[in-house]
Amino acid sequence: MNNASIVIGIVIVALVIRRQLRTRPVHGKGGVALLGFLGLMGVLAFTFGVASVVKEHPLGGLTIALLAVCFLVAAGFGVVRARTVEVWRAPGGELLRKGTPVTTALWLVSLAVHIGLDKWIDHSTGTGLLGASTVYLYLAVTLTVQDVLVRRRAASVA
Repeated sequence: MNNASIVIGIVIVALVIRRQLRTRPVHGKGGVALLGFLGLMGVLAFTFGVASVVKEHPLGGLTIALLAVCFLVAAGFGVVRARTVEVWRAPGGELLRKGTPVTTALWLVSLAVHIGLDKWIDHSTGTGLLGASTVYLYLAVTLTVQDVLVRRRAASVA
């Protein structure tokens, strides 16, 4: 993973953490736009990353397995973080959510794990930028899982 990718990942995660530590509606529309952006950027970057490797040689089994692990880890962190987000009904009836310090800690651990997986993916390919290209999809997967589970929890709040 190159330095620019690390900086981009840190900036995005910092913005996401800042956003999640604010009290906001559960059913706001801002999250959908962010997920759409991350998903689109993720598909484009990942396509570029795969192309940067396959022009030299086919993807190996280890690389494919590491990619699968990368996105499973993203989903797993989304599940765990969703449990740390506070969800409540305001006096006016609106459903609200807010991340906790544990949510922040899990975001930081998630970023560190992703950086490690990116380096391992790039090492397994021996060429190209595949590891670095996964950052947007990783964020899209982990945020989507967290958002879906928080919304599901909110639906059960009396």
